[in-house]
Amino acid sequence: MKVVPYKESQDSKKEQVADMFNNISHRYDMLNHLLSFGIDMVWRKKTIKQLKKLQPKTILDVATGTGDLAIEALSLNPEKIIGIDISEGMLQFAEKKIKAKKLETKISFQLADSEKIPFAENSFDACTVAFGVRNFENLETGLSEMCRVTKKNGKVVILEFSKPKNFPVKNIYNFYFKHICPLIGKTISKDSFAYTYLYDSVNAFPEGIDFTNIMKKCHFTETHAIPLMFGIATIYIGKK
Repeated sequence: MKVVPYKESQDSKKEQVADMFNNISHRYDMLNHLLSFGIDMVWRKKTIKQLKKLQPKTILDVATGTGDLAIEALSLNPEKIIGIDISEGMLQFAEKKIKAKKLETKISFQLADSEKIPFAENSFDACTVAFGVRNFENLETGLSEMCRVTKKNGKVVILEFSKPKNFPVKNIYNFYFKHICPLIGKTISKDSFAYTYLYDSVNAFPEGIDFTNIMKKCHFTETHAIPLMFGIATIYIGKK
């Protein structure tokens, strides 16, 4: 059974996810930083550091949202970063950020589907995703597309939520994500389901070795996982 934001809707998961992010885009950044106590910014830095040795000149940021990971990737001094997302609302805020920072020559954004990436094979030195692969309607299709557009010896780096296994972090995490996050999210974003979906989608996600096995199935090699903060999030790395 697929986990979707709006269980009563007949729309596909992809359509529902796009609607959800359009609905919460005006509060997305604030809620991200608030609900994670700002740790999400540290996690993004750690994610981009995984590409430091590669020194990619071209980077595709998939499910870019409001562009935070794409902007963080500028620390690698690439020639070009392109961010894609299915939510027009999120991309509007991403565009505002790069205009305010005068980064238009380095970063561009476009509306595009992660499962039908509109670029040729071997177009990018690296692909990145932060908190986006959970939202793919077909996980293997999305990962295979990322592999297709990555150059040989290039890398994909994925940051995603996971579930801590040990007491008491596991118990605190479950209570916070199941009860506190949805309440705060609903109050601030005015979307009753988005942050309940967050908890449900994290629970349903094939984390750890299960996810790296899927990456291998999608033709990535040298896959490995780096747990962050007791396993609350994980960085996944694969090479083409």
